[in-house]
Amino acid sequence: MRLFFGIFPPRQVQEALKTAQDKVAGYRGWKVGKTDQLHITLLFLGETDEARLPELRELGRRVASTVPAFQVQLGGTGYFPASGAPRVWFVKALGDGLEPLAAALRQALPEAEGKEKFHPHLTLARKKSPAPRVAPLTLDLAFQAREVCLVESTLDPRGSQYRVLERFVLKGQGVAGRRPQAAGQDQEAVLLNHSSREA
Repeated sequence: MRLFFGIFPPRQVQEALKTAQDKVAGYRGWKVGKTDQLHITLLFLGETDEARLPELRELGRRVASTVPAFQVQLGGTGYFPASGAPRVWFVKALGDGLEPLAAALRQALPEAEGKEKFHPHLTLARKKSPAPRVAPLTLDLAFQAREVCLVESTLDPRGSQYRVLERFVLKGQGVAGRRPQAAGQDQEAVLLNHSSREA
């Protein structure tokens, strides 16, 4: 199973991010991610033996229970890599709990040692062929992060397909391990500025 731990914004925020995605949707070389699958990856595990699911579920519950719910701010857009030909267009994410969650997951999993430094972001689009850079955008969006998800990613010719295996509520938010219906639900959204103004 190809797995990762991540945070999904509520549906209202995902829909607001579609405004930014529309900036590159018209360019042939860019492939935008599905709106309902936009997320912040805390730790990508990659191919993982299914037998480890109980261990990872327990780890998710334990780590989530140590970090209180927090607000995530989505700010300006950027590219990976920062210079040269870009491969990924993303929006930066800031939040007091992002680094502690990512660090706790890394420390608990030996295979996470040596992975790239954590850069909290949501991927808006990936470049599949030569395509122009778009002008920077500032997205004044925020939402309350209340849970961490263990997610299965299945590779498909149309792009990765995500399935939330389990959700782990953050400290003080109720019973850990609940499984709501879909990614992006049951979280409070705060749309500070839906206009997605250009920087």
